[in-house]
Amino acid sequence: MGQICQSCGMPLTQDSQGGGSNANGSKSTEYCSLCYGDGAFISPDMTAAEMQQIGIRALKQKGVPRPIGWLLTRTVPRLGRWRT
Repeated sequence: MGQICQSCGMPLTQDSQGGGSNANGSKSTEYCSLCYGDGAFISPDMTAAEMQQIGIRALKQKGVPRPIGWLLTRTVPRLGRWRT
C-alpha cells in the first residue's frame, strides 16, 4: 500500500497535495496535508479517538458503510502521532 499518514491513516498517494509541509517548506513523508502544515499539526489538541471518528465520517461520505469505516480506521491509535 505504501506510506500512510501517521496521524489519520490515509494513504499519502491519495493526498492531493502529496503530503503535509514541514516548517522549512519541504514535503512531509509522515503526514498528509489535511493533518499537518507548516511544521505543525492542523488540530494539535485532537485525540486519536476524535481522529478515528473523523475518518469514519469521511469514509461514510464516500459511500463506505460505518462498520467498514471502523475497520479501516481501527489502527489510528497505533499510528506514529498517537504513540508519543
